[in-house]
Amino acid sequence: MSEEILINITPPETRVAVIENGVLQELIIERSRERGLVGNIYKGEVCRVLPGMQAAFVDIGLPKAAFLHLSDLSTQELERKGSENIEHYLHEGQHIIVQVFKDPIGSKGARLTTDISIPSRFQVYMPYASNSGVSQRIEHEPERNRLRACVDAFRQEHGCGGFIARTAAECVEEEILIADMVFLLKLWESISEKITTTKAKAFIHKDLPLSIRTLRDLHKEGLERIRIDSKETYHKLLEFAEVFVPEIVPIIEHYTGECPVFDIYNVEDEIKKALERKVKLKSGGHLVFDQTEAMTTVDVNTGGYVGGRNLEETIFKTNLEAAQTIARQLRLRNLGGIIIIDFIDMKSEDHKQQVLQALERNLSKDRAKTKITEVSILGLVEMTRKRTRESLEHILCEPCSACGGRGVLKTAESMCLEIFREIIREVRLYKVQTILVLASNDVVAMLLDEEADMLAELEIFLDVQIKFRAESEYNQEQYDVVLL
Repeated sequence: MSEEILINITPPETRVAVIENGVLQELIIERSRERGLVGNIYKGEVCRVLPGMQAAFVDIGLPKAAFLHLSDLSTQELERKGSENIEHYLHEGQHIIVQVFKDPIGSKGARLTTDISIPSRFQVYMPYASNSGVSQRIEHEPERNRLRACVDAFRQEHGCGGFIARTAAECVEEEILIADMVFLLKLWESISEKITTTKAKAFIHKDLPLSIRTLRDLHKEGLERIRIDSKETYHKLLEFAEVFVPEIVPIIEHYTGECPVFDIYNVEDEIKKALERKVKLKSGGHLVFDQTEAMTTVDVNTGGYVGGRNLEETIFKTNLEAAQTIARQLRLRNLGGIIIIDFIDMKSEDHKQQVLQALERNLSKDRAKTKITEVSILGLVEMTRKRTRESLEHILCEPCSACGGRGVLKTAESMCLEIFREIIREVRLYKVQTILVLASNDVVAMLLDEEADMLAELEIFLDVQIKFRAESEYNQEQYDVVLL
């Protein structure tokens, strides 16, 4: 499998596209005005403790107070006190060092932890931890033992916190791993100095910008090329790579082509498709994505596909293709939380298992943690995907000003009847002789055409004159009844 990373830089925005076999698989966007907070460290002040939820709200200087749950306190602190009551750990007005592990999403504030972690290329340093670990993606047991021994020897020598060996540490020489851990200790020393001098409700440490985090987090074996369309950023990435990731220096390129870098693999078109509800399958079937605050639902339909020898085979092939496409779309749209997939009903248990395995196999490429259940009696697959930042739709779009994000508007006929009811209400309350109705073009047109007979009857019944004025700025659900 070939993999390539494209980095598009403009002053207000950085966009990173992960391409696998010529197809867009993941898109990460960071805007200078709305840069993500994940990884940032703050000195916060507890503003409210909620014993009923075993949580607290912490003011870290953002517009919305952040949320800290008991389970997100440092493991060392929980083990020391051994209590399951948040009031035994926190009180209002208390100053506390916290780190953001989930960005504010929708109306919810950021999620915090006191288990501070600082990542580098090969390790993650946890200054308050008393143990170490190795990434689960490293499966070779002798290699896991080697990495664990290297980390334990370093910790014993320096008397420091815990480390987690990342996937990138596999087969890396011990000298490089030690240099990486020394760097992390020095970085933590500088952060510790800021902690002692910084006032509450203030920022202490910020993670690297997206372009550099891309080199640190997204590089893996098989990556063929990293193209950047900004000369300034290209030189910054080279400087970073020469010090921290020297093996990828040869594959970093400054893109100077005439067409935009994202046009190489039609990334812009793929972004547009990822914002649509309906996703077409090559077989002729299609998927429908509906994203709500509570969960995301995915409906699988055969559509125009009738190519199988029988109905069961047609359904099975559609579901198999859907499993692959769903895994890609979840990653591309960055959909998280609870996800319900309504595959087309299958009678064969073997077919159900093969579809589940296909979904799991394709989700294994996803960096976000996922969990899948078996096919339910109703033919639904429930799954979760870890959500750490806003979805693509929430980053690029806003709720429709006409429908308020519902995705539908009342029909012109419904609005005509609603206006009639409002006229009756106003006349009975205020005993007026003339009324002016302001509404959208379509609604006024229907009132004066298809509803003209009913309107005439209403004027006679109420003994009132009704006038109309079309307002081009009004959407279909907007209207005003003015008493003259």
